[in-house]
Amino acid sequence: MARKQPNIVVTGTPGVGKTTHAEQIAQSTGFKHLSVNQIVKDEGFHEGRDEETGSWIVDEDKLLDHLESLPLHSTGGYILDWHACDLFPERWIDLVLVLRCDTTVLYDRLTGRGYKGKKLDENIDSEIMQVLLEEARESYKEEVVVELRSEKVEDVEANVERVEKWVELWRGDRKGRRGGDGEGEKEEEG
Repeated sequence: MARKQPNIVVTGTPGVGKTTHAEQIAQSTGFKHLSVNQIVKDEGFHEGRDEETGSWIVDEDKLLDHLESLPLHSTGGYILDWHACDLFPERWIDLVLVLRCDTTVLYDRLTGRGYKGKKLDENIDSEIMQVLLEEARESYKEEVVVELRSEKVEDVEANVERVEKWVELWRGDRKGRRGGDGEGEKEEEG
């Protein structure tokens, strides 16, 4: 059975605006926003914190088992918000939004959050080297990976509007495949 709604991943380096985007997209589409980092913390799907960076050491098997128990793969309509995307099976995901940010803007955002030392350096380097964009391109079909700028409020508004249009096209495409009435498309005789 095909999903009636698409699933979207919003990914990028910490500080690029993933949660802001995911919340606004969820609000405008009616989708359910899943903050994967919050699930990891709330459900204990980790093996503690990395002492040097302060990041959770995620138990990916437990996390995936939990996500598999949700109807995201059958009904769709979920927005997965996380700093990585290669963990999610390709069959679950219809669109991957990779948010990008100028490193001077990102530096200010991260230092404002208290990032410093190795954690700050690793995240800035990750953005410079396009690590998450390359990860997305290696993990999913080219046509589902979209790189978006996320530096100003206007960027967020334009990105949310773009995703809304994409969702409508996705729905229309699926409805067209079903022939609009569930009968399926009929081939024309030539």
